[in-house]
Amino acid sequence: MTRAITETQGTLDGSGLRIAVVQSLFNRVVTDGLLAAALETLDEAGVDDVLVARVPGAFELPLVARRLARGGFDGVVALGAVVMGETDHYEHIATQAAAGLAAVATETGIPIGFGVLTVRQAEHAYARSAPGGGNKGHEAAEAVVRTADLLRRLDALVGGDGR
Repeated sequence: MTRAITETQGTLDGSGLRIAVVQSLFNRVVTDGLLAAALETLDEAGVDDVLVARVPGAFELPLVARRLARGGFDGVVALGAVVMGETDHYEHIATQAAAGLAAVATETGIPIGFGVLTVRQAEHAYARSAPGGGNKGHEAAEAVVRTADLLRRLDALVGGDGR
C-alpha cells in the first residue's frame, strides 16, 4: 500500500500578516522589555502591520485579545507579568489570564502568543524580559508568526479559511 504523506510547518515569514500586541501596563518595567523584544522579532520576521494596544493588567489581556482576533488580525501577542505577592491574588490572575487567552485562541482560530510571565520573584521576571536570549516577548512573537504562517499554509492545502 502506498500512501502520501505531506508535512508542513510555519516559518518566520510574517509578510502580509497583521499582528497585534497587547501589553499589560502593570509591572511595566518588565512588560516594556517584553514589548521591545516582541516588536524586534516581528520586524525581523517582516511583519509590517503591527498594532500595540495597552491594558491596565494581565486580567484584561483576554478581552482585548479577543476583540483584536475578531477584528481581522492574523495573530495576537499577549504580554504581561504577574508576580507572586503576599496573597492569593497572583494565582487567580495568572490562572484566569492563561485560561482566557487559551479560550480566545480556540474560539477565534487566531494564534495567541502567551508572553505572560507568572513568577514567584521579581528577579525572575527581570531575567525573562531582559534583552537577549531567553526573552519571553521574543518567544511569544515568534510563536505567533510561525503559527499564523502554518495556518496560511494549511488553508492553502485544505482550501479556504478553517475558522
